[in-house]
Amino acid sequence: MTISDIMSTLDRLRAAPRKSLGQNFLHDKNLAKWIVEKLEIQKADHVIEIGPGLGALTSEILSRGVSATLLEKDKLFSSFLRQKFSSDRVAILEGDALAYDVRQAFPRQPVRVIGNLPYYMSTPLLFYFTQQPCPFQQIVFTLQKEVADRLVARPGSADFGSLSVLLQARWHVIRLRVLPPSVFFPPPRVDSAVVVLRPKEPDEVPLCNWILFERLVKAGFSERRKQVRKALGKVAGSDAAGEGLAAASINESARAEEISLEQWFALTDALAPLKVQGTSPSEMLQVVDCDDIPTVERSRAQVHQEKLPHRAVHVMVVNRQGELLLQKRSFRKDQFPRRWDSSASGHVDAGESYEECAARELREELGLKTPVRFVARIPASEQTGFEFIALYTASGNEPLNLDQFEIETAGYFPLETIERWIQRRPGDFAPGFLECYRVWKVESGK
Repeated sequence: MTISDIMSTLDRLRAAPRKSLGQNFLHDKNLAKWIVEKLEIQKADHVIEIGPGLGALTSEILSRGVSATLLEKDKLFSSFLRQKFSSDRVAILEGDALAYDVRQAFPRQPVRVIGNLPYYMSTPLLFYFTQQPCPFQQIVFTLQKEVADRLVARPGSADFGSLSVLLQARWHVIRLRVLPPSVFFPPPRVDSAVVVLRPKEPDEVPLCNWILFERLVKAGFSERRKQVRKALGKVAGSDAAGEGLAAASINESARAEEISLEQWFALTDALAPLKVQGTSPSEMLQVVDCDDIPTVERSRAQVHQEKLPHRAVHVMVVNRQGELLLQKRSFRKDQFPRRWDSSASGHVDAGESYEECAARELREELGLKTPVRFVARIPASEQTGFEFIALYTASGNEPLNLDQFEIETAGYFPLETIERWIQRRPGDFAPGFLECYRVWKVESGK
């Protein structure tokens, strides 16, 4: 849209750009096309646009034949967009983008996100749309240049801060180009910049206690002028902080902006080393006959290779909202890596009961000690991987402590979202989960 198009449209709507919502409309069509190109849209994609305004980027997105969800807070503009882009490919949601449930995007993958973010809300939106678990393949945001500089800043620079560390920990961030105020109407008082965020591959991200990592980074940068040991002492204690800094080869007199991303990871690991609970191919499992009667013990590797019937448990953890916890299996798993699975699951060790195994898996994988309740037994079949499964449920109202070696990520999902997800993308799930979920729903009356 040209400036005259924008002005005439605003006049027709009896509207004016609202400073309180950070409304600045892009009027350079070539630039709009260039920005959308950086999203690298594919034919099967779904695109979420934050703050489409009068639709400068939207037109370019829809010209590529994909479906889109538009998140628009302004009531007048959302009504305008419904008229302009009336199509079964377009959903227009009126409201704050921070109120959008990103979990709705999982059934629609692959999903990409784009938006010209209001400057006053850019940091909350950045964190919200990159939180774990995250369904997005690529994000392109236009931000205040100052924020973009912080996103790509390196250690030792004045721009390097907690935003830099926390985003770069899981994302590749690239600043593409600076946009002058003149390409917007009304022109903002500062330059803008376009950035691309792509999620790092699982093997690019170190194993880490993410809760502690975030606390350390925020504490370290909370008082930038102080030596980092003093700031971190509030989280870990002064003595432990000193020992952790030494183990991570960080000078005690260093300040937070001098510590690299790799050193923040090393510091977290020094203060809270992860205990690898992963299974071994030589682990001994109980082989059973067709009636689930124990026969012999065999190694995990042999059991899987020869498809011998054996025992396993699955635990479905539900929170107060009635949402089910799903875990995404690590790329390190020998069976169905990177598939979504039950809240916790695992093989029954030789000499171990089903219930003992369920409690152990809940504790080892999720850090939960809540009691388990038996739901049902599922006979061995090809669908279950030749496992006799004992299905349990548990409450999930305690904080999670994920086994990072076994689990890539995890999150609670509304059942209606899971239903749509299974219907649209059954291949995203481990086959055993699909069978357990079906039985769990019936037995639980869901």
